[in-house]
Amino acid sequence: MKAVSTKRFFGDQSGAVAATYALALIPLIAFAGVGFDYARVMGLDSELQNGADQAALAAASQLDGRTGACARAADAASGMLQNLALLSSESQFVTVASETTCDGTGQIRFFQDKAKANAATTDANANYVEVQVDGRRLDYSLLPIVGAYGADLAGVAFAGLGSAICKVPPVMMCNPNEASDPDFNTALYVGNGVRLIANEQGGLYGPGVFGYLETNAGNGAIATARTLGREIPPGDCVTTDGADVKPGQQISVLDALNTRVGVYANGLNNVCGTNDASCPPPANARIDLLQKGGSCAISNGGFQVGPNPYRPTSPVNDLTATEAAALDPMGFPRDKCHAVSVSGSCIGGTMGDGNWDRAAYYQTNSLGSIPTTWSSYGYSELAGRSTPTRYQQYRWEYEQHAAGGGQLDNVNVTGGYSTQRSPLCNGPGVPPASTPDRRVLSIAIINCNAEAVGSNTTDAAILKFIDVFLVEPSARRGNGSSLRTEASDVYVEVIGETILGGGSQQGQEVRKDVPYLIE
Repeated sequence: MKAVSTKRFFGDQSGAVAATYALALIPLIAFAGVGFDYARVMGLDSELQNGADQAALAAASQLDGRTGACARAADAASGMLQNLALLSSESQFVTVASETTCDGTGQIRFFQDKAKANAATTDANANYVEVQVDGRRLDYSLLPIVGAYGADLAGVAFAGLGSAICKVPPVMMCNPNEASDPDFNTALYVGNGVRLIANEQGGLYGPGVFGYLETNAGNGAIATARTLGREIPPGDCVTTDGADVKPGQQISVLDALNTRVGVYANGLNNVCGTNDASCPPPANARIDLLQKGGSCAISNGGFQVGPNPYRPTSPVNDLTATEAAALDPMGFPRDKCHAVSVSGSCIGGTMGDGNWDRAAYYQTNSLGSIPTTWSSYGYSELAGRSTPTRYQQYRWEYEQHAAGGGQLDNVNVTGGYSTQRSPLCNGPGVPPASTPDRRVLSIAIINCNAEAVGSNTTDAAILKFIDVFLVEPSARRGNGSSLRTEASDVYVEVIGETILGGGSQQGQEVRKDVPYLIE
């Protein structure tokens, strides 16, 4: 009987699983501890990251480029942060210390670019913000049995403000001084003329070359022309941080751009509607071409170079009073260093020096003495000037004329020519302060070499938008050795930086979108 009991005891397998569980108990507890505490770590990480995200978004909403932007952004990040870190072993409130300096240090860091390669230095170039919230400690509950006691966590978020500029011709310009001034310091160029050159050969764009940006307004030359000529351009807005370059149609669409100075080619009905009603002229339509024969097109009996045009021989000196007296009434001229020849002799190449012959302009147009005090017309860059830019002259003439001074009265010139000061075709014209100003363009500045911009480039980084004054219509002036301008040229004058966040004085609509997280 005893032998049977012993044999049964050794053969009995009941309770074998208990031994297995006993052996596995420690790793099972460790695994459970890992899972439990890992979930707590992830939860606290999410709480801190959510706090950082909300702080960065609040800060980014203040980055409008105006005075105090960094201080307002920092206050928004610290003052509006109400997130809780419920899983923290320390204070449950997620916090960030306010730092008002525009720089790339501390817990609130400002940058000029998405790559964070250049820290911000001013309110104007603080385009992105990175916020790091105060870290929190999480004490593990079960992991101490395997020698782990806690974790220190923090949240970091990087954000910017999505912006778009609307109701303007989608024009881009390659930074003319990319090599020496890759940031395009606008203040250095205010009042300077710029000879924009069409990319006729295709391929990569170079400094001073201009082109058009994609707005989904349609394919082909007619669609592009509509975006250039119409008072309300079709298509989407253009984002202010990156854009797609629209291929082709460099020269064929410039007839539409010329409507912005009151010159109308034949066959613009598909672009400008019946009687060109969608492409009104400006109220001050003064240009350097004279009209003959009543046509509203360039040449073919229409607008053309007069018998005695302004043709300087010096890139520095003004004409003498005697030389100016022999000229036809001048339109807004190019900088002298650009006006001396088709390519000019400006040290800056396509960028002029702002030295235009004001004395000859005033004399040929019987405008009297040049005033010494000039309005800035809302541009800080124009304040305090004692001599006018062409844009200031354009605005002043309209104001004087509207007050009864007659500065924009058209006159006949010997030989059957007529000047255009007030629009001769499709009048009476849109006043300068209207929405929008027909002779002001907000154009994108791009470092085309760095971005390797070609006719099909996408998401090219935009440095900034600047406002420029359209000085003259695009036209071929002269032939052979007498050639002064190509039909593919567009000549503009730098006014100042486009004011983002609420629209600038020229009437384009600027939309500031909601802030967005980058990382």
